[in-house]
Amino acid sequence: MTGIKKIAIDISPTIDGNAKRGVGFYTQNLVESLQKEVKSNPKYNNYQISLIENLSADRQIENYSLVHYPYFDPFKLTLPPHKIPTIVTVHDLIPRQFKTHYPVGIKGEINWLIQKNRLKKADYIITDSHTSKYIIADITKHPVDKIYTIYLAASSVFKPIGDKKILKNIKKKYKLPDKFVLYVGDINWNKNIPRLVNACLDLKYPLVIVGSAVIKKNVENHPWNKDLLWLQQRSRELENYSTRALTLTGFVPDSDLVSIYNLATLYCQPSIAEGFGLPVLEAMACGCPVCYSLKSSLEEIVNYNGHPFNPTSPLSIKNAIKNIWTNPILQDTLSQKGLKYSQTFSWHQTALQTLAVYQMALINEDQ
Repeated sequence: MTGIKKIAIDISPTIDGNAKRGVGFYTQNLVESLQKEVKSNPKYNNYQISLIENLSADRQIENYSLVHYPYFDPFKLTLPPHKIPTIVTVHDLIPRQFKTHYPVGIKGEINWLIQKNRLKKADYIITDSHTSKYIIADITKHPVDKIYTIYLAASSVFKPIGDKKILKNIKKKYKLPDKFVLYVGDINWNKNIPRLVNACLDLKYPLVIVGSAVIKKNVENHPWNKDLLWLQQRSRELENYSTRALTLTGFVPDSDLVSIYNLATLYCQPSIAEGFGLPVLEAMACGCPVCYSLKSSLEEIVNYNGHPFNPTSPLSIKNAIKNIWTNPILQDTLSQKGLKYSQTFSWHQTALQTLAVYQMALINEDQ
């Protein structure tokens, strides 16, 4: 590969509605890590990273050596065809994997067929886990040897906090209980939140849920929002009893979220399906004991450095939560295991592996 290699990356997820969600987080951390690596690694000193806010509107796109879309929406036409090497990150295809829970109508189905056809023409797909890799291959029929698993990592801000004053201030700011179970993320069917809420209510353990969706107003009565509407209704019912059983914080910046992970008695990820499960890694990086679902990518990512359970069994969920809650020795063991294991993930590693995929696509183009 001779000459300058101009890499275009679509950064629209960092400025649109995805900015505060996993896709925005992935894009932001990826481009920062790629830029650092290109500047410091002689192997890639002929690479130029260009960040484009709207690649589909960039008429000069064919002047680049390679284009990377760090997101894929199955139901919106976000993937225009190109004549240059194209890399697409597909985090998961959960709405296609569980179609009955995510109805999209005729227009959505047509868009999916177009998007799937365009995705087939991508040189390589990057995804977050081996679990997602084989699901994507099965659903799209994309060659499995052209789908690469590249793990994500928690941001470096997520770490244990020893300053009790900082923790005290955050506890007061968000009106957090002395002990609580924590969940961070969206409220979709695959997240399995009703079972988590009911488990904590049965155990009489306070549950704190962090995420912008939970306090969203005027939520449309749509099948995709079924569990979110249920959660908001349950929260209103519990407020009438003046109980602190359920706390919905809304969006929390990472600077505060670090402390919330540190304050939590345990973190629980009860998902039926995940593409990766980043909050689990963030919790472990903060030394928070984790219990997690033995479904999809979570088993792969946590790798038994937490307490597993069957997410379809209310008893299994309750037992896992109770075992950690009532056992300080187990809490400490899982805290230490999770902390050590989380350090095996890094954005530096993510960037290096992503650049290796770029390199393969460019070599193939040059031949």
